[in-house]
Amino acid sequence: MDFLRITSVIFICGVLLNFPAIVTAGDIVHDDDLAPKKPGCENDFVLVKVQTWINGEEDAEFVGVGARFGTTIVSKEKNAQQTPLTLSDPRDCCKPPRKKLSGEVVMVDRGHCKFTTKANNAEAAGASAILIVNNQKELYKMVCDPGETDLDIHIPAVMLPQDAGITLNKMLLNGSSVTVQLYSPKRPVVDIAEVFLWLMAVGTILCGSYWSAWSAREAAIEQDKLLKDASEEELPKFGTGDSSTVMDINMISAVLFVVVASCFLFVLYKLMRFTWFFEILVVLFCIGGVEGLQTCLVALLARWFKPTGESYIKVPIFGAVSYLTLAVSPFCITFAVVWAMYRNSSFGWIGQDILGIALIITVLQIVRIPNLKVGSVLLGCAFIYDIFWVFASQSLFHESVMIVVARGDKSGEDGIPMLLKIPRLFDPWGGYSIIGFGDILLPGLLVAFSLRYDWLAKKNLRAGYFLWAMIAYGLGLLITYVALNLMDGHGQPALLYIVPFTLGTFLMLGRKRGDLKILWTKGEPERVCPHVRLESIEESNREG
Repeated sequence: MDFLRITSVIFICGVLLNFPAIVTAGDIVHDDDLAPKKPGCENDFVLVKVQTWINGEEDAEFVGVGARFGTTIVSKEKNAQQTPLTLSDPRDCCKPPRKKLSGEVVMVDRGHCKFTTKANNAEAAGASAILIVNNQKELYKMVCDPGETDLDIHIPAVMLPQDAGITLNKMLLNGSSVTVQLYSPKRPVVDIAEVFLWLMAVGTILCGSYWSAWSAREAAIEQDKLLKDASEEELPKFGTGDSSTVMDINMISAVLFVVVASCFLFVLYKLMRFTWFFEILVVLFCIGGVEGLQTCLVALLARWFKPTGESYIKVPIFGAVSYLTLAVSPFCITFAVVWAMYRNSSFGWIGQDILGIALIITVLQIVRIPNLKVGSVLLGCAFIYDIFWVFASQSLFHESVMIVVARGDKSGEDGIPMLLKIPRLFDPWGGYSIIGFGDILLPGLLVAFSLRYDWLAKKNLRAGYFLWAMIAYGLGLLITYVALNLMDGHGQPALLYIVPFTLGTFLMLGRKRGDLKILWTKGEPERVCPHVRLESIEESNREG
């Protein structure tokens, strides 16, 4: 199965590299730095639920965003009143409405004048609130112009997306009685989804690291046995590891990471709005997920079905395949196909997480960092990549490319598949807490390297590097979620926090313990050749 394993490695390195930890809950377009607060225009931007009733029956709920100006919107549903909705005449409300209102909520079109002008005209006509329909699908934060002075507005103003406005407009023009209820529930400081996501990320690295270290130790033991039995002429034939099932990252591939990842991310950003391209991503994810799930299941079941796992049959293209692999493959393929069919359902995230975790664990076992030098370059490049595409890309594309791609804003889907995600269970706004594969995989390579070194150097848990690298990763990810909540759910580049914690801890410990030179260059402790040990034993026996 080497063909599929290498395929999954290429897939991970080229496609599933790195996406930010982000919470999705509505799309709001505007830079807060360009919207300074001033008297009369100092509200915080909040998402607003707009619950509708059509002819007395509860109907759709829309999400808008409150303006900088106007009165604040109540946070509890029980305190929000149901109010009739009416259309403005003129529709843009740039001039006072032709008819007086008696406390209705007025819906107006965006354009042709300032937001505050619309709000002042609506309030003067007797409206209790104003809904301004955007001319785009996204939400736009309504602010005040620098020179505005007429900001004594005493009704709430809410921006609605274009599709919500079209729906409500159609109902009103059909003569239906439409009432609305406006309220802005507060998000919990911490959602339990973030706790579970943290545990999933840490647990995935833990499993992948132990599997990688166990494989390396088994390979080292097997190599020692071969060296003991080998003659002097055969010694040069033996390498330093099992290269048939392991791929070491070199300096060139570590440096090229930024270029390849950036190119692919840009392609995603430009093409993900096309259905055919998104379907290709789903197919690729399924291929990688099948290989990952299959590899993990075969490794687990081989302990109980050893004869089946060691019996092989030759399959065209794939070469020698064990009977156990053939038995497991139909289940893995079926699992991936079912997920692809129901990926947008309320439970689709479960299958996505299972396939994703299995894929990451498999890659952590196959792909390895040979030394700390390569690991530092790889994580350093990833650090720059993450920050640029989350923050710096906003100045070039007027939006964060990484966040747009991660949330799948332009795809019409509920996010791209290359993420671990859990629904925010206690968030009134719903959405998902998500973390990119790269935020687990890239630091995980360094953590797995630390455990391999500890085992080969025969270091205990406290004296080794793995425990501290694992703690550092957990703390870095925890800080990411703290920053995420402090930034009101705005996407954060997780590697901005994780890389300094994990890599910094490793470098400082290595320097303090005097192992930095070996870690930086060789990546594994010095091991005495079995022939040398045997000669020493024979000499001591002769002397005795």
